[in-house]
Amino acid sequence: MNRTEAREQAFILVFEKSFRGEEIPELIESAKIARDLEDDPFMVELAEGTFSHIDTIDAIIAKYCIGWKIDRIARVSLAIMRLCCFELLYRPDIPVSVSIDQAVELAKKFATEEDASFINGVLGTVARTEELKKQ
Repeated sequence: MNRTEAREQAFILVFEKSFRGEEIPELIESAKIARDLEDDPFMVELAEGTFSHIDTIDAIIAKYCIGWKIDRIARVSLAIMRLCCFELLYRPDIPVSVSIDQAVELAKKFATEEDASFINGVLGTVARTEELKKQ
């Protein structure tokens, strides 16, 4: 599994967690059975890392979603932004442009073009405004 595929699977896990109370390891085990999910360390790190910092990530998303309450954002868009914010904030080895581009591609695949534009705008503002520890 390459990083793009691992990121997509991590997004699916983050999205599933928004509906189910299970922890990420349990979701991974269910996914292995239901859809033959391949275990990938990068996928696991992204999914688990997103939820280990969920309060900080959600606060940042809420800060930049002007005019939107976080609970009113579509779960697909929210899951994509959560995953990308984890990368932006906690993975200095991943370039900002890669994280945002991959988030927009996920939105184009799983949401709408309008969602992709919204996500791009929010994440671009996060990248420009927050102090990121990028190389």
